[in-house]
Amino acid sequence: MILVTGASGHLGNVLVRELMTKGEKVRALVYPGEPLKSLQGMLIEVIVGDVLDRELMNRAMQDVDTVFHLAGIIAIRPGLEKLMKLVNVEGTRTVAEVALENRIRRFIHVSSVHAFKRGSSETVIDETTPLALDSSPGSYDRTKAEGMKIVLDLAGKGLNAVVACPSGIIGPHDYSGSEMGKALLSFASAKPAILVDGAYDFVDVRDVARGLILARDKGVTGEIYILSGTRASVESLCLMAQEATGTKSPKLIIPIRFAIFLLGLFQGLVSWLKIKSRYTVYSLKTLLESSPFSSIKAERELGYQARPLVEAVADFINWTPHKPSRAKRRQLAGRQKGAA
Repeated sequence: MILVTGASGHLGNVLVRELMTKGEKVRALVYPGEPLKSLQGMLIEVIVGDVLDRELMNRAMQDVDTVFHLAGIIAIRPGLEKLMKLVNVEGTRTVAEVALENRIRRFIHVSSVHAFKRGSSETVIDETTPLALDSSPGSYDRTKAEGMKIVLDLAGKGLNAVVACPSGIIGPHDYSGSEMGKALLSFASAKPAILVDGAYDFVDVRDVARGLILARDKGVTGEIYILSGTRASVESLCLMAQEATGTKSPKLIIPIRFAIFLLGLFQGLVSWLKIKSRYTVYSLKTLLESSPFSSIKAERELGYQARPLVEAVADFINWTPHKPSRAKRRQLAGRQKGAA
């Protein structure tokens, strides 16, 4: 039996799908109130509960061979620092300690490339890069770094743990509507696009899910593996999304430092008016300070591979739940022809 925490999330449900294709028995832990649409139709056992509940985690790990710990909070907007600290740090501590107590054969902890200390655009980040333990208290980067350190420390005490660090995840089965998913859908429309001149590394969710299974099967205890994909500019992502739907739109590209200045200047007003902006100061600084990520170790030791980014974007855009109908595509094409 395999336990997957955070199973209803984007990566979680895709990992469950991959495990099911291999004939594995899966027990899915989902947070109370989380929609279960992403897991519908799967012959799995579902447990509803909180990773902070030690007694629940003990019950969830009965007869379990492997734990994939995915549960976590991703927040690019201010206000969720305490929740991130609770789930990403204390939740990880609880799950990992209970796994050690129950002598779980294999523990795969899913962290993030954000757990590594940021460098410059010329600095390549690999598994030897220091953790972001000196980032702002409660920040996403720091909570992921602290959670990773807990797991690595427990690996030194007997937990058979491997850590995987994906970059920016995109791809189909994004039922919860991730920030990047919403951005790609916006890019794919015929509406004018306001872009910044930053770049980041993005990877297909299916490749990450397969990478996690490879980490279980081939990963070395106590080791970290970066599961990255392709570094791409925001403009190139927009073009990929529009190519997938055959749409075009006017684009305004804003220098990223100017965008950070403007957003920082008006962030209080934006928050007070409850305006949801696609960009936040955190996300813009992430694009500005983004370094290339190296997945060479995962490729060499695990056999990990990432598909071309253009394929990942197209598959997401053409994913059934939001794929534009033929009539809608003809309508968009007609508007563009008329505008020309």
